[in-house]
Amino acid sequence: MSPRPTCLQGDVVRLRSTAPDDAAALRTILAKPEVAAWWGPVPGDFPATDDPDVTRLSVLFEGEVAGLIQFGEEPEPEYRHATIDIFLDPRLHGRGLGTDAVLTLVRHLVEERAHHRVTIDPAADNGAAIRCYEKVGFRPVGIMRSAWRDLTGDWRDVLLMELVKLDGAT
Repeated sequence: MSPRPTCLQGDVVRLRSTAPDDAAALRTILAKPEVAAWWGPVPGDFPATDDPDVTRLSVLFEGEVAGLIQFGEEPEPEYRHATIDIFLDPRLHGRGLGTDAVLTLVRHLVEERAHHRVTIDPAADNGAAIRCYEKVGFRPVGIMRSAWRDLTGDWRDVLLMELVKLDGAT
């Protein structure tokens, strides 16, 4: 398996390992109400050490930090797969950047890191995110009830989605 990525080029975006200089821009984006509604409050040590089990890549558009995409990996051979998550600056929504970023990362995970299955779990009522993931090839698996607590403290449903290479998807 190849080492963790430092730079992946998409059609529109570039994904590169998140650098310390990206922190301020990422924290600003994460704090925007449209992003915080799905991701919650900005953790104090974000993006440096708040989640050591994921690999974080800054999403760059026209040379500027536009958001973050991250992945985690289950290394156990019998259960091997990857999980991903993403957020983008709301001012850039609707331009295909999310689709390009997700597709670029999925290709890396399948082709370079030998994953046959990738999952993502957007909020069940996040229609824009679900449409983005469907464009890449993710398919619904089912609703996970009361799987995520939102900013108000209410439990919310998420839609488990997967992309499986064995199905011919990538």
